[in-house]
Amino acid sequence: MSDEQPVGLHCFAHAGAGVSCYYGWHRELGEGVASTAHLLPGRERRRREPRLTGRDELVADLLGHFTPPARPGTPWVLYGHSLGALVAYTLTRALHEAGLPLPALLAVGACPPPDAASDLSDSCTASDERLLPLLDAAGAVPPGAAPGGLWHRAVMPVLRDDLTLADALRRAARQPSPAGPLPVPMLCVAGRDDPLAPPAVVAGWSRWTAARAVARTVPGDHFFVRGRELPRLVGRACRVVRRTTAGGAAPVAAGAGR
Repeated sequence: MSDEQPVGLHCFAHAGAGVSCYYGWHRELGEGVASTAHLLPGRERRRREPRLTGRDELVADLLGHFTPPARPGTPWVLYGHSLGALVAYTLTRALHEAGLPLPALLAVGACPPPDAASDLSDSCTASDERLLPLLDAAGAVPPGAAPGGLWHRAVMPVLRDDLTLADALRRAARQPSPAGPLPVPMLCVAGRDDPLAPPAVVAGWSRWTAARAVARTVPGDHFFVRGRELPRLVGRACRVVRRTTAGGAAPVAAGAGR
């Protein structure tokens, strides 16, 4: 493995977040995997850019950053957590519809599939009084966050726009694709104690690919992305991809760290 080009792992984060949840992943992924966390507009170093709330603008922001590699035959993988799962699926479908090379594996976590109910994205236009208890039950509201305080002023607007984006991506996914079903294998990961996307619901992503789908459960609640089990699982999956993928040009995402 050490003499081979590493598998490229491209990650997308949950609603309201930047990419800090992936900062420690390199310690747990294991050998032969090189990870890149992709930052959406409107947060961290892209905070001055308008946030995205629709599918077309999301695809326009991402698609040009996935190009054929300098070293053909190197596989790559997408992982998205919660909102990020919908982003990763949308990107994969857009690549498929554009006739571009596809990831060797699409991994999704902590997200109901587009044809299942989603408490948060279904409440994207709800009042704070209705939305905040859902966020609190999921562990998204920090202890002591008071109405009108810094968290509410800084994070809630981002969360609301991200939930609007999630709702738009779910609606778009339910429309038939001119390219047909995705031919990409999927890894569907759920947190054992996740109230928003329990294991039986996350396993429903298997309906969204024509290839093989594997469901796995790891310890934790909705934010199991912060634990050690998920990157270890994804790292093992990347090494399986490396062993079983031969030939064929696979793209590498340009603009590392976006």
